[in-house]
Amino acid sequence: IITSVYKSRDLVNEPVSFLNARKLSEEARDFCQSAGAKVEVMNKLKIETLKMGGLLGVNKGSIDPPTFTVIEWKPKKSNNKKPYIFVGKGIVFDTGGINLKPGTHMEDMKCDMGGASAVIGVLYAIAKAKLPVHVIGLIPATDNRPDGNSQVPGDVITMFDGTTVEVLNTDAEGRLILGDALGYAKKYKPELVIDLATLTGSAHAAVGKYAMVAMGAKHEKHLPQLIKSSQQVCERIVEFPLWDDYKELLKSEVADLKNIGGAYAGAITAGKFLEHFTSYPWIHLDIAGPAFMNSRDSYRGQGGTGWGIRVLFDFIKNKCK
Repeated sequence: IITSVYKSRDLVNEPVSFLNARKLSEEARDFCQSAGAKVEVMNKLKIETLKMGGLLGVNKGSIDPPTFTVIEWKPKKSNNKKPYIFVGKGIVFDTGGINLKPGTHMEDMKCDMGGASAVIGVLYAIAKAKLPVHVIGLIPATDNRPDGNSQVPGDVITMFDGTTVEVLNTDAEGRLILGDALGYAKKYKPELVIDLATLTGSAHAAVGKYAMVAMGAKHEKHLPQLIKSSQQVCERIVEFPLWDDYKELLKSEVADLKNIGGAYAGAITAGKFLEHFTSYPWIHLDIAGPAFMNSRDSYRGQGGTGWGIRVLFDFIKNKCK
């Protein structure tokens, strides 16, 4: 667990000049294969073949290609017939795209792949501990930059599952790449999917650095266990509602959805957007607050914290029982 947390922190702390999407996938492959996990890295051509319009749309402003990494730990004897899947947001740097962030909001955006680094870390830990549970990690990765061919407000993109999305703010990019990954997860017929993402400033504003925000659907069997694990390792969860009332805020006149919901309830509308791409038990964890610290915070230190690894490892370990 310690090795995993340290690796996750190192990945978050690396600048994009070193850790672009391709390098992130290489680090994931080398690290997780060393523990016995199977790793597949899909390149841009494969992503285009799969028609992952969310990931490709965010990547349009970058000179570096996107990647989609699949990490699988499937022991010969596992306790579960259907896999648990962890999905990690892998925005290796977020400028906001055409909706450019102010400078003070951009300087730490190397941390926007904190979800991806946590998924890499927990898959390594599970494989290294040889836990008898079938687990898969999915990591869509790219940077989000403004360039001559960047996605712009008003564009309509088609996601992996065929959903059309009106992009009204290019800085709401994490949900676009996660939407593709959540749609892709359906092929595995999962027992449960948990996504981790430094997704919204709204979640950070609501709970600060002390907890992560959780939402989900069809998760009644699993969320109490996850909350128990979160309290055990002090990576605490605050549950937000995901009522259907919030669907109204995502209605578009020209597409199935728009990618932002307005000025209020931003963390919830982001979760509601993601819910559209799920048809299975699913929990969304917004780790925007605790994933990165600007000043030293107890044992979590300064910079990347590795938040999410301890709680997911404890959760899966308890599934073994």
